[in-house]
Amino acid sequence: MIITKQQKIMSIVIFLILAIGAIVMVAPLLWMVSTSFKEKKDVFALPPQWIPETFLFIKYSEIWEKGPLLSGIKNSVFIAVSVTIIGTFTSSLAAFSFAKLRFPGKDKIFLLLLSALMIPYPVVMIPQFILFSELGWVDTLLPLIVPGFFGNIVMIFFLRQYLTSVPNAIIEAAKIDGTSYFGIFYRIIFPLIKPAVAAQLILWFMAIWNDYLAPIIYLNSPEKQTLQLVIANFNATYAIQTDYPLIMAASVIALLPMLIVFLIFQKQIIESVAISGVKG
Repeated sequence: MIITKQQKIMSIVIFLILAIGAIVMVAPLLWMVSTSFKEKKDVFALPPQWIPETFLFIKYSEIWEKGPLLSGIKNSVFIAVSVTIIGTFTSSLAAFSFAKLRFPGKDKIFLLLLSALMIPYPVVMIPQFILFSELGWVDTLLPLIVPGFFGNIVMIFFLRQYLTSVPNAIIEAAKIDGTSYFGIFYRIIFPLIKPAVAAQLILWFMAIWNDYLAPIIYLNSPEKQTLQLVIANFNATYAIQTDYPLIMAASVIALLPMLIVFLIFQKQIIESVAISGVKG
């Protein structure tokens, strides 16, 4: 295949645009990491110092004493892991039901679920708070955990669309062999949708980990706060003291789990998007 001069120029232009975009996206993260190793006076140095003259690790030891960072990490891990594991299971079952089972009103129920996506969260925020307040769940982790056990509408929709490409003949053959519906799901359906489930689970985990609005509504006690609330309190307390290295060090700690998860499972995310695009 002969590459023309015009194609070469276009390739170079596209590469430069993508490189500039990558720099713009990565630069704030690099500045955050760099700032966490600086002294307070070096944060406002002109010209800016991207690489500190001396790397100071003192802030990474101070953050554990300045606020309930460890309990925030534990709470965030507990919420994210419990919700994503149980919620992914229920979402997968619901997607299988909407895609392959026959029951009255299936399409209407599914459309009703999708219509819930059109309702902004601030609209239901106050009624939800009143409900959970009546149940005595305010200042507990239950409002952040229990609703997620019943599934994620986006995941249900994504997996249902993914399952539409699975031939119904496989399901019918398994039913003829006497396999139960749960057996069909466990032995046939779930292995087929593993890439899609992995991608949705990771994205859901990241959304829960980074959630700030719901925890700030329901959580008051410092020992109950999630990591994002702890970071926000760091910012409110120490930004006045211009102790940005301390704030950035705490932010780096909050970022590390998500960065590790993404780096480990990025293949599953890319594969899922590619497969769903081809099947769609």
